[in-house]
Amino acid sequence: MRKKGIFSVQELDSFKKQLLVWSNKFEVCCYLDSNNYLYDQYSSYECLVGVGMIDELSYRTLNSLEKGAAFDRLKTFYESKQDWIFGFLGYDLKNDVEDLTSQNLDKLGLPDMYFFQPKHIIYVQKQQIYIEAENPESIFQEITQTPINQETKTTKEIEIQQRISKEQYLEKVVDIQQEILRGEIYEMNFCQEFYAENVEIAPLQLYRQLNDIAQSPFAVYFKMKEQYLLCQSPERFLKKEQSQLLSQPIKGTIKRGKDAVEDDLLKVELSQNPKERAENIMIVDLVRNDLTRTAQTASIKVKELCKVYSFQQVHHLVSTIESTLSKEVHFVDAIRHAFPMGSMTGCPKIRSMELIEQYEESKRGLYSGSVGYCTPNGDFDFNVVIRSILYHKKNSYLSFQIGGAITYDSNPFQEYEECLLKAKAILEVLSNGKKTT
Repeated sequence: MRKKGIFSVQELDSFKKQLLVWSNKFEVCCYLDSNNYLYDQYSSYECLVGVGMIDELSYRTLNSLEKGAAFDRLKTFYESKQDWIFGFLGYDLKNDVEDLTSQNLDKLGLPDMYFFQPKHIIYVQKQQIYIEAENPESIFQEITQTPINQETKTTKEIEIQQRISKEQYLEKVVDIQQEILRGEIYEMNFCQEFYAENVEIAPLQLYRQLNDIAQSPFAVYFKMKEQYLLCQSPERFLKKEQSQLLSQPIKGTIKRGKDAVEDDLLKVELSQNPKERAENIMIVDLVRNDLTRTAQTASIKVKELCKVYSFQQVHHLVSTIESTLSKEVHFVDAIRHAFPMGSMTGCPKIRSMELIEQYEESKRGLYSGSVGYCTPNGDFDFNVVIRSILYHKKNSYLSFQIGGAITYDSNPFQEYEECLLKAKAILEVLSNGKKTT
């Protein structure tokens, strides 16, 4: 039985660093960090961690007979615990909710869904530290006595390869635009994989380097035995607080300026760019449609449309859509009916996912899926897994994917450059801090 303890420290940033290192000693851990992001007025926790594993749910869709079972299993798992659970939803759960398949190359071998009931929960709210554990005082002492620089291994510069060459990427974008011209879709999120084989990395060190550069509001360090997610996502997929659902899709990107004047000009340019706004508004319509399936009548509201949010290396257009969950609907079904998120698929959604499978070369897996938590009272918050490194220690395989929305007005060369801009922080840490251009 867990008890709750409340603690204070003088240096909260130092405590969070100790908490991350302490969490890494467990076989399974999920460390969620909002990095004090000022724009996110909806975050419930500055930092939230689940470590240790009482029980787990691991699921992979293997055949058509199992279709539709994933989210039902998640519902059963949660209801049997009525407790905190942490975990992830892989993009290829699309095959569970729709009549789709995934045949592309998969070198990471992650389950399509993984959740665990943690032994200990630690979170930070309003400068206070809360620990839910059998002995909160003992856990607090363990964390505060943890040296920050425990990881002695370092990550050497890694040679990154591309699953799709630049020339192939440009050709595929033109082909996707032909699909749009034929009326198959209006917009499609097209992704490419960057990877390295036979590599050994120090995951914790690499995550900390990435976090120092990006400082994203939906950052995650997720360790599942020998598999790691090092995530610096700027995007929220779906959050539930009491009966309110909130989704915040991102579509629209521009670089940061060299100084404050240029930065402000770039923000105005992004906010007024008709192509970027059109991309965002299409996804807003898609999200509204997804939420309609579980919302109370007339409860869907667009609270922000194409608002510029600033991050360490880019500005994005973010829209905020809210709905009230119908009283008859289980919260897991709210996730089911919104997944995968529209910002990572396209419009219309199902046809876009069919074409994604056709044009991409790698299985997405956890990339463009979601990581998050559910509370004992049925609230949850899940991100969108982008700007992320995935690493399989046993297979010595490292992967990250980058994508963008393709419309008929897209310039293939500009889309490719935008991919490199989004990958900038990852490429820097993998090249031992060398600046990318």
